[in-house]
Amino acid sequence: MDKPTHLIEFEMMLIGRHLNFFGPRRRDAGRLDRSAYTMLSRLSAQGPMSIGQLSDAFGLDSSTVNRQTSALLKTGLAERIPDPDGGIARKFQITENGARRLDHERARAIESLERVLVDWDADDVVQFARYLERFNTDIERLSGSPWSRRADLGQHEAP
Repeated sequence: MDKPTHLIEFEMMLIGRHLNFFGPRRRDAGRLDRSAYTMLSRLSAQGPMSIGQLSDAFGLDSSTVNRQTSALLKTGLAERIPDPDGGIARKFQITENGARRLDHERARAIESLERVLVDWDADDVVQFARYLERFNTDIERLSGSPWSRRADLGQHEAP
């Protein structure tokens, strides 16, 4: 490829290193770990999903998803329900407590990002968000696992 993609690889490596600055941390008591945050985000955006659907969406084997959903059930962040579409498989949906915890965690992440971006003007933030969305949707297209983008992100949604 005749593009300087190595520059992006380096910055992605650094972003991976810095994720704990603004994202959920496993070691912080009372905070959602990264897998719970991601799983609850997906359930919140897409609605009830089965183990198979979650496994496909995250590209994980069903035993890993089973372990993660069991933790969500145990902590009351998700619940099992009959398939709303009448299918045989039971589905998982986020609980009110799970939605509250997710909202709290997301607010903390946004506050941290705002500290990082304090010197950026609004147009730069919007442009950066657009590039990230384009990058993510291209990955989702290649992986076959699109992520539902919610229309109700409110003030935090890029125009």
